[in-house]
Amino acid sequence: MTMTIKKSTLEDSIYLQSISVETFTETFKDQNSPEDLNAYLEKAYNVTRLEKELVNPASQFYFIYYNQEVAGYLKTNIDDAQSEAMGDDSLEVERIYVKRKFQKHGLGKHLMNKAVEIAKVQKKERIWLGVWEENENAIAFYQKKGFVQTGAHSFYMGDDEQVDLIMTKIL
Repeated sequence: MTMTIKKSTLEDSIYLQSISVETFTETFKDQNSPEDLNAYLEKAYNVTRLEKELVNPASQFYFIYYNQEVAGYLKTNIDDAQSEAMGDDSLEVERIYVKRKFQKHGLGKHLMNKAVEIAKVQKKERIWLGVWEENENAIAFYQKKGFVQTGAHSFYMGDDEQVDLIMTKIL
């Protein structure tokens, strides 16, 4: 098994859109209406929006490769790119997804370690993320990685208001 992590660039926007839609759909399609899911996908993962995120210096995307195949990705935010005002000393993990067929290979752990490494290089004091309150597997994973719940906020899946737990880890 070979595993590598590579920073994504603007040239990756179409593939980033593809893996974003694929992994988000795999994760959430069974718990949401097709209408709400499609509305979210069209808003969050349209190529124009992804291209703006890819060129924003306060956001970074990374692909993780498993045996030379893209298996998942990570998106981090700092400063005003964070989805909540958490301060200049914080790094947000906005997205961390692994394709279903590559789960249980430790790839999520490698992506999270990459996020912590980025935060430390940028001299951040904490790392945080939002996770759907009903995503028990993800919550357990984050707790195992040292995150604790520090709040909650609304997340809209189309017209459906859901609750994301805010989880934080002090570095």
